[in-house]
Amino acid sequence: MSKLSPDLSSVTTVAVDLAKHVFQIHATDSTGKVLVAKALRRKDVLPFFASLGPCHVGMEACGSAHHWGRELMALGHEVKLIPPAYVKPFVKRQKNDKNDAAAIYETLSRPGLRFVKVRSVANQAVLMQHKAREMLVQQRTQLLNGLRGHLAEIGVIAAQGTCNMRALGSLIHEGHADIPEAVRASLLPMVAQIEHLDAAIKQIDGDIACQAKADPVSNRLMTIPGIGPITASALAATVGDPSSFSGPREFAAFLGLVPRQNSSGGKTKLGPITKMGNQYLRKLLVVGAHAVLVHQARHSDPLRMWARKLLETKPFKLVAVATANKLARMAFALMSQKTRYTAA
Repeated sequence: MSKLSPDLSSVTTVAVDLAKHVFQIHATDSTGKVLVAKALRRKDVLPFFASLGPCHVGMEACGSAHHWGRELMALGHEVKLIPPAYVKPFVKRQKNDKNDAAAIYETLSRPGLRFVKVRSVANQAVLMQHKAREMLVQQRTQLLNGLRGHLAEIGVIAAQGTCNMRALGSLIHEGHADIPEAVRASLLPMVAQIEHLDAAIKQIDGDIACQAKADPVSNRLMTIPGIGPITASALAATVGDPSSFSGPREFAAFLGLVPRQNSSGGKTKLGPITKMGNQYLRKLLVVGAHAVLVHQARHSDPLRMWARKLLETKPFKLVAVATANKLARMAFALMSQKTRYTAA
């Protein structure tokens, strides 16, 4: 460190390749000359940045990036988190930590990039609730499918749907003539685990609903048809400041709810949706759009009338994605304008 100390005063930009224990540093001055290109152990990262004056720090927006972003901002640095997809094209030749850090620096110098905002601990806590819930739901689905498959092997079946699967669990608990005792004993732990997951998911749902009711942004979002507490909370926590988007169309494109282009020579060719951006938000909006379409006959507001007219000529799932696009734009408008949804 002592050999590098004379050059540290002129460092203006630092790119960091994050890791668990060994971090790669790529520091340059205002002319782009590389002053420091070395690996640091985890315990040496904060002392290194404390020895620098205020500078621009670029990192990929990975799992621990928000933690390090908060730590470095506390030292007076300006932190910019870059989506990994923007960094990949600038990795030269072989992929290693040194080349990754250089690619982050190269990406940081490009104009017109969209950066990820450093999240607070409270904001991360809300998103962690959603991630934990999603993981529990996936585990429950896996167990339900396993239970269905095992019982189908001995001729015991149930109709599709999570609700109908509970009947199979009752058969395991109570016993059935078509289910041998050895099979029942093997599947009983799976049924107990499903019931445990049901209780855990219900608890998280209740916590998210309470937080959504107390949050003014989520409250406004819940006035939109098809958006409940889970979707409203996820939107409010993920988007944060909607001013980072130029408009509702760009927000829908950020969620991957717009057609993928394969255009050339002045000819526009549109295909399926891009599926870019936040997969969790996109899934919630599409599920909410399905709910809007299923109950559209009971309402006569402009959204349902538009969907009803589209259903006359288009497949149901295509209309559901189009409706999800519309819900995303409505949500952006409500977050930007701080208003509530009205059917008119």
